[in-house]
Amino acid sequence: MHKKLFIISIVLSTILLVNISCDDNSRSLGNFGIDIATVIPESENSYSLLLDNGKKLWPAATAVDYTNINKERVLLNYTILSSERDGFDHYVKVNDLWRILTKNIIELDYQNEDSIGNDPIKANAVWVGGDYLNVSFHFNYGGERPHLINLVGNKTSTEVKNGIIELELRHNSFNSQAERLYEGFICFDLKPLRQNHADSVKLSVKVKQWSEQTDNNTKETIYDVVYRYNRFNNVEATTEMPIPVITSNEYY
Repeated sequence: MHKKLFIISIVLSTILLVNISCDDNSRSLGNFGIDIATVIPESENSYSLLLDNGKKLWPAATAVDYTNINKERVLLNYTILSSERDGFDHYVKVNDLWRILTKNIIELDYQNEDSIGNDPIKANAVWVGGDYLNVSFHFNYGGERPHLINLVGNKTSTEVKNGIIELELRHNSFNSQAERLYEGFICFDLKPLRQNHADSVKLSVKVKQWSEQTDNNTKETIYDVVYRYNRFNNVEATTEMPIPVITSNEYY
Protein backbone atom coordinates (compact mmCIF):
# COMPACT_ATOMS: atom_id res chain seq x y z
CA MET A 1 0.00 0.00 0.00
CA HIS A 2 1.33 3.40 -0.90
CA LYS A 3 2.38 5.46 2.13
CA LYS A 4 3.02 8.72 0.33
CA LEU A 5 0.32 11.34 -0.03
CA PHE A 6 -1.55 11.36 -3.28
CA ILE A 7 -4.88 12.24 -4.85
CA ILE A 8 -6.84 9.92 -7.09
CA SER A 9 -9.70 11.45 -9.07
CA ILE A 10 -11.64 8.82 -11.00
CA VAL A 11 -14.94 8.25 -12.71
CA LEU A 12 -15.83 4.61 -12.27
CA SER A 13 -17.46 4.22 -15.66
CA THR A 14 -14.26 5.15 -17.47
CA ILE A 15 -11.83 3.22 -15.31
CA LEU A 16 -13.81 0.04 -14.63
CA LEU A 17 -12.31 -2.26 -17.27
CA VAL A 18 -13.63 -5.47 -15.78
CA ASN A 19 -17.34 -5.79 -15.11
CA ILE A 20 -18.23 -8.07 -12.21
CA SER A 21 -20.17 -10.31 -14.63
CA CYS A 22 -17.29 -10.60 -17.11
CA ASP A 23 -16.56 -13.74 -19.08
CA ASP A 24 -13.43 -15.90 -19.03
CA ASN A 25 -11.70 -13.74 -21.63
CA SER A 26 -11.75 -10.82 -19.19
CA ARG A 27 -9.76 -12.64 -16.53
CA SER A 28 -6.36 -11.80 -17.92
CA LEU A 29 -4.02 -10.44 -15.28
CA GLY A 30 -3.67 -7.37 -17.50
CA ASN A 31 -7.32 -6.45 -16.90
CA PHE A 32 -8.54 -4.87 -13.70
CA GLY A 33 -11.50 -3.16 -12.06
CA ILE A 34 -11.77 -0.44 -9.46
CA ASP A 35 -14.59 -0.37 -6.91
CA ILE A 36 -15.43 0.75 -3.42
CA ALA A 37 -15.53 -2.24 -1.09
CA THR A 38 -15.99 -3.05 2.59
CA VAL A 39 -13.27 -5.12 4.25
CA ILE A 40 -14.66 -8.10 6.17
CA PRO A 41 -12.11 -9.49 8.67
CA GLU A 42 -12.09 -13.30 8.47
CA SER A 43 -9.25 -13.92 10.93
CA GLU A 44 -6.35 -12.03 12.43
CA ASN A 45 -4.45 -12.14 9.15
CA SER A 46 -7.10 -12.67 6.47
CA TYR A 47 -10.05 -10.80 5.06
CA SER A 48 -12.67 -10.86 2.34
CA LEU A 49 -14.18 -7.96 0.41
CA LEU A 50 -17.83 -7.00 -0.03
CA LEU A 51 -18.83 -4.78 -2.94
CA ASP A 52 -21.81 -2.45 -2.63
CA ASN A 53 -23.83 -4.62 -5.04
CA GLY A 54 -23.47 -7.61 -2.69
CA LYS A 55 -20.71 -9.44 -4.56
CA LYS A 56 -18.29 -11.23 -2.21
CA LEU A 57 -14.63 -11.42 -3.21
CA TRP A 58 -11.85 -13.57 -1.82
CA PRO A 59 -8.31 -12.16 -2.22
CA ALA A 60 -6.60 -15.33 -3.42
CA ALA A 61 -3.57 -13.31 -4.50
CA THR A 62 -2.34 -9.87 -3.58
CA ALA A 63 0.32 -7.34 -4.46
CA VAL A 64 -0.49 -5.34 -1.33
CA ASP A 65 0.93 -5.55 2.17
CA TYR A 66 -2.40 -4.97 3.90
CA THR A 67 -2.01 -5.30 7.68
CA ASN A 68 -3.96 -4.02 10.67
CA ILE A 69 -7.13 -5.46 9.17
CA ASN A 70 -10.31 -3.71 10.26
CA LYS A 71 -13.86 -3.50 8.98
CA GLU A 72 -13.39 -0.40 6.87
CA ARG A 73 -14.06 1.00 3.45
CA VAL A 74 -11.40 0.82 0.76
CA LEU A 75 -10.91 1.74 -2.85
CA LEU A 76 -10.01 -1.55 -4.47
CA ASN A 77 -8.05 -2.26 -7.64
CA TYR A 78 -8.56 -5.95 -8.46
CA THR A 79 -8.40 -8.60 -11.16
CA ILE A 80 -10.96 -11.41 -11.28
CA LEU A 81 -9.37 -14.86 -11.18
CA SER A 82 -12.37 -17.23 -10.99
CA SER A 83 -16.10 -17.62 -11.09
CA GLU A 84 -18.19 -18.49 -8.00
CA ARG A 85 -16.17 -20.62 -5.61
CA ASP A 86 -16.27 -21.64 -1.94
CA GLY A 87 -19.15 -19.27 -1.15
CA PHE A 88 -17.56 -16.28 -2.89
CA ASP A 89 -18.70 -14.75 -6.14
CA HIS A 90 -15.09 -14.46 -7.32
CA TYR A 91 -11.55 -15.16 -6.33
CA VAL A 92 -9.53 -12.03 -7.12
CA LYS A 93 -6.05 -10.66 -7.13
CA VAL A 94 -5.73 -7.42 -5.14
CA ASN A 95 -3.57 -5.13 -7.26
CA ASP A 96 -3.81 -2.15 -4.94
CA LEU A 97 -5.91 -0.97 -2.06
CA TRP A 98 -6.41 2.48 -0.51
CA ARG A 99 -8.04 3.01 2.85
CA ILE A 100 -11.05 5.36 2.93
CA LEU A 101 -11.74 7.21 6.16
CA THR A 102 -14.68 5.34 7.73
CA LYS A 103 -16.50 6.77 10.74
CA ASN A 104 -19.59 6.32 12.89
CA ILE A 105 -22.41 8.84 13.15
CA ILE A 106 -22.19 10.84 16.36
CA GLU A 107 -24.79 12.73 18.38
CA LEU A 108 -24.41 16.50 18.42
CA ASP A 109 -25.36 18.19 21.68
CA TYR A 110 -24.58 21.42 23.51
CA GLN A 111 -21.46 19.90 25.10
CA ASN A 112 -19.69 18.96 21.85
CA GLU A 113 -21.17 21.53 19.47
CA ASP A 114 -18.10 23.80 19.50
CA SER A 115 -15.60 21.01 18.94
CA ILE A 116 -17.67 19.51 16.10
CA GLY A 117 -17.74 22.87 14.31
CA ASN A 118 -20.00 24.20 11.59
CA ASP A 119 -17.67 25.57 8.92
CA PRO A 120 -18.69 25.51 5.25
CA ILE A 121 -17.74 22.55 3.10
CA LYS A 122 -18.62 21.67 -0.49
CA ALA A 123 -20.36 18.34 -0.97
CA ASN A 124 -19.88 17.06 -4.51
CA ALA A 125 -21.91 13.87 -4.16
CA VAL A 126 -23.80 12.11 -1.37
CA TRP A 127 -25.15 8.58 -1.83
CA VAL A 128 -25.73 5.27 -0.06
CA GLY A 129 -23.51 2.33 -0.93
CA GLY A 130 -24.03 -0.93 0.94
CA ASP A 131 -24.39 0.02 4.62
CA TYR A 132 -22.59 3.34 4.26
CA LEU A 133 -23.24 6.93 3.38
CA ASN A 134 -20.57 8.00 0.91
CA VAL A 135 -19.61 11.67 0.71
CA SER A 136 -17.31 13.22 -1.87
CA PHE A 137 -16.34 16.76 -0.87
CA HIS A 138 -14.00 19.74 -1.23
CA PHE A 139 -12.58 21.81 1.61
CA ASN A 140 -10.15 24.70 2.01
CA TYR A 141 -6.99 23.75 3.86
CA GLY A 142 -4.27 26.02 5.22
CA GLY A 143 -1.88 23.44 6.66
CA GLU A 144 -2.14 24.30 10.38
CA ARG A 145 -3.80 21.07 11.51
CA PRO A 146 -6.07 18.38 10.06
CA HIS A 147 -9.71 19.33 9.66
CA LEU A 148 -12.50 17.43 11.39
CA ILE A 149 -15.34 15.90 9.34
CA ASN A 150 -18.36 14.25 10.97
CA LEU A 151 -21.89 13.14 10.27
CA VAL A 152 -24.12 14.02 13.20
CA GLY A 153 -27.61 13.63 14.52
CA ASN A 154 -28.39 17.08 15.87
CA LYS A 155 -30.03 16.98 19.31
CA THR A 156 -29.89 20.76 19.50
CA SER A 157 -32.33 21.15 16.60
CA THR A 158 -36.07 21.18 17.21
CA GLU A 159 -37.02 20.55 13.58
CA VAL A 160 -38.55 17.11 13.08
CA LYS A 161 -39.81 15.40 9.93
CA ASN A 162 -42.03 12.36 10.33
CA GLY A 163 -40.37 9.18 9.15
CA ILE A 164 -37.15 10.89 8.11
CA ILE A 165 -33.88 10.77 10.02
CA GLU A 166 -32.22 14.16 9.89
CA LEU A 167 -28.44 14.27 9.78
CA GLU A 168 -25.85 16.98 9.23
CA LEU A 169 -22.41 16.88 7.65
CA ARG A 170 -20.25 18.97 9.98
CA HIS A 171 -16.80 20.45 9.36
CA ASN A 172 -14.37 22.07 11.80
CA SER A 173 -11.56 23.92 10.01
CA PHE A 174 -10.00 25.03 13.32
CA ASN A 175 -9.78 28.56 11.87
CA SER A 176 -7.49 27.34 9.11
CA GLN A 177 -6.60 29.83 6.38
CA ALA A 178 -8.28 29.03 3.06
CA GLU A 179 -5.05 28.63 1.11
CA ARG A 180 -5.75 25.62 -1.08
CA LEU A 181 -8.74 23.54 -2.18
CA TYR A 182 -8.48 19.83 -1.40
CA GLU A 183 -10.60 16.85 -2.34
CA GLY A 184 -11.85 14.39 0.23
CA PHE A 185 -13.90 11.21 0.44
CA ILE A 186 -15.42 9.71 3.57
CA CYS A 187 -17.85 6.93 4.49
CA PHE A 188 -20.22 6.77 7.47
CA ASP A 189 -21.62 3.54 8.93
CA LEU A 190 -25.44 3.57 8.69
CA LYS A 191 -26.17 0.23 10.37
CA PRO A 192 -27.10 1.79 13.76
CA LEU A 193 -30.00 3.57 11.99
CA ARG A 194 -31.76 0.33 11.08
CA GLN A 195 -35.31 -0.09 12.35
CA ASN A 196 -36.72 -3.53 13.11
CA HIS A 197 -40.15 -2.85 11.64
CA ALA A 198 -38.90 -1.66 8.24
CA ASP A 199 -36.43 -2.60 5.53
CA SER A 200 -35.33 0.96 4.78
CA VAL A 201 -35.09 4.42 6.28
CA LYS A 202 -35.17 7.83 4.66
CA LEU A 203 -32.29 10.15 5.42
CA SER A 204 -32.09 13.90 5.07
CA VAL A 205 -28.49 15.13 5.08
CA LYS A 206 -27.94 18.85 5.58
CA VAL A 207 -24.70 20.45 4.41
CA LYS A 208 -23.55 24.03 5.02
CA GLN A 209 -21.97 24.96 1.70
CA TRP A 210 -20.20 27.97 0.23
CA SER A 211 -22.29 30.40 -1.78
CA GLU A 212 -21.53 33.74 -3.41
CA GLN A 213 -25.25 34.51 -3.70
CA THR A 214 -25.92 35.01 0.04
CA ASP A 215 -24.88 37.71 2.48
CA ASN A 216 -22.84 35.35 4.66
CA ASN A 217 -21.46 33.40 1.66
CA THR A 218 -23.04 30.14 2.80
CA LYS A 219 -26.18 28.19 2.02
CA GLU A 220 -27.81 25.00 3.27
CA THR A 221 -28.14 22.11 0.85
CA ILE A 222 -30.29 19.07 1.65
CA TYR A 223 -29.52 15.62 0.23
CA ASP A 224 -32.42 13.18 0.49
CA VAL A 225 -31.34 9.54 0.23
CA VAL A 226 -32.78 6.14 1.16
CA TYR A 227 -30.86 3.52 3.11
CA ARG A 228 -32.19 0.07 2.11
CA TYR A 229 -30.64 -2.54 4.36
CA ASN A 230 -32.34 -5.80 3.43
CA ARG A 231 -30.99 -5.76 -0.11
CA PHE A 232 -27.89 -4.51 -1.81
CA ASN A 233 -27.70 -1.68 -4.27
CA ASN A 234 -27.81 -3.37 -7.66
CA VAL A 235 -25.81 -0.67 -9.37
CA GLU A 236 -22.69 -0.63 -11.44
CA ALA A 237 -20.37 2.28 -12.06
CA THR A 238 -21.92 5.30 -13.75
CA THR A 239 -20.73 8.72 -14.76
CA GLU A 240 -22.95 10.09 -11.99
CA MET A 241 -20.64 8.70 -9.31
CA PRO A 242 -17.27 10.44 -9.46
CA ILE A 243 -15.12 9.37 -6.53
CA PRO A 244 -12.29 11.70 -5.61
CA VAL A 245 -10.13 10.17 -2.90
CA ILE A 246 -7.35 11.82 -0.95
CA THR A 247 -5.19 9.56 1.18
CA SER A 248 -3.45 11.96 3.49
CA ASN A 249 -3.51 13.44 6.94
CA GLU A 250 -5.38 16.62 6.03
CA TYR A 251 -8.71 15.55 7.55
CA TYR A 252 -9.97 13.00 10.04
